[in-house]
Amino acid sequence: MKYLLYCIFFSWGFSLFSQNKEVLYGLDETPQALLLNPGARISNSFHIGIPLISHLHFNGGSSGVSAYDIFQKSSVDINTRIINTISELDDRDFFTTTQQLEILNFGWKNKKEFYFSGGLYQEFDFVFYFPKDLAVLAWEGNANYIGKKFDLGEINTRGDLLMVYHLGATKRWNKKLTIGARAKIYSSLLSFSSTDNSGTFETRISESGNNIYEHLISNINLSLNTSGIASLNDLEGGSATNKILSRAFFSGNIGVGVDLGATYEINEKWTASASFIDLGAIFHTKDVESYAINGEYTLDGIELLFPPIGSGNSAPPYYDDLIDEIEESFSLDSIYNSYSQMRPLKAYASLKYNFGRPVGGDEGCDCLNTGENQKYNQSVGVQFFNMFRPKGPQFAATLFYYRKISDYLTFKTTYTADSYSYNNIGLGLVANIKILNFYIVANNLQWYSNFAKAKSVSLQMGLNIIIDENK
Repeated sequence: MKYLLYCIFFSWGFSLFSQNKEVLYGLDETPQALLLNPGARISNSFHIGIPLISHLHFNGGSSGVSAYDIFQKSSVDINTRIINTISELDDRDFFTTTQQLEILNFGWKNKKEFYFSGGLYQEFDFVFYFPKDLAVLAWEGNANYIGKKFDLGEINTRGDLLMVYHLGATKRWNKKLTIGARAKIYSSLLSFSSTDNSGTFETRISESGNNIYEHLISNINLSLNTSGIASLNDLEGGSATNKILSRAFFSGNIGVGVDLGATYEINEKWTASASFIDLGAIFHTKDVESYAINGEYTLDGIELLFPPIGSGNSAPPYYDDLIDEIEESFSLDSIYNSYSQMRPLKAYASLKYNFGRPVGGDEGCDCLNTGENQKYNQSVGVQFFNMFRPKGPQFAATLFYYRKISDYLTFKTTYTADSYSYNNIGLGLVANIKILNFYIVANNLQWYSNFAKAKSVSLQMGLNIIIDENK
């Protein structure tokens, strides 16, 4: 079990991810902003993403501790650092990994001023909650915890690999309000989840008198749901990969969802926006295999029996007998029933104050009212993010500054406090060179000289072709 903890901390140091895109949200110079708010106000008449490179997203985090805290060069022994880390974490701390690859993205405006956008992207999302009681038991043993009930229900994890097909529409209904919606079809490539678990392990003074201590495993109810995994067990690497990829085009488990968003221009200076992303579910009906373990067991020692010397008989197979007895005490059921799973819903909201030079005008220009709220080249504001996870929501709050330097260059910088840290600095740059649109977004810039100190890191970039209606 100690080696398992080493693996968890080591692999976490190289894959720290979450799903908040605080810099990209509201950066309406990029078509990908529509995927975070289908009600974003955009000025494009047409766009198409360069296939496979229009949006690359690698993003991650740990809520409790950085890799540097464990693997730094120090006079303190690494085992001591791991013990200190275990004591600092609790069962609501988590490790997450998210990755997205956009395969296709396109959009166009019709004669009725609806902006339609659609495409296809691949996504991997994983969350693992830290099972503190199990970690303490594995690392320190139970000698110092007589009478303590270790909670086995802290086991909580979920992972999904899927393709997402989407089509949305955005419309500016009047001078103030822009709304949009996006329909999604999910094609699950593989999925696993173990979230509703319970049970305890306890070592206490024996009540039977057969031994000093007895060990009780009580009220065990553990489950694991999987889809798209069982059929891969007997396949080798290349065959398994081909099997997974074959599910991309609606041959896997299918789900449906919707994104909703709106932007409201309160007045010329103030703008509010909000969106709900991935309000939907996946229905797992193919290649489904679930496992459930239930039962109780008490061990108060093993009576050792030794055959007489010279009898030629061997000692009883104590270990094998113990395993058989434990297996008889617990029922392991393999279940092949279909099940449904909600997508992790994400919500954004923002309020910004616009100021500076009117876009398209000269400094100090008192532009005429054209029936539309005037755009300005600078804004400051606040954003909020919430993502629903198995053990509760993950919140983030962001302060941002936006500046449109010219028709060709825009940047946005952010300061975010979230479940990972309270000092996350992000920066996004958008360059428009004729019809080419390039953007790059990153956060936790203060740790880029030493990634190991970061509790979360993020990188997003892409290349699009855009035709602006104002050009």
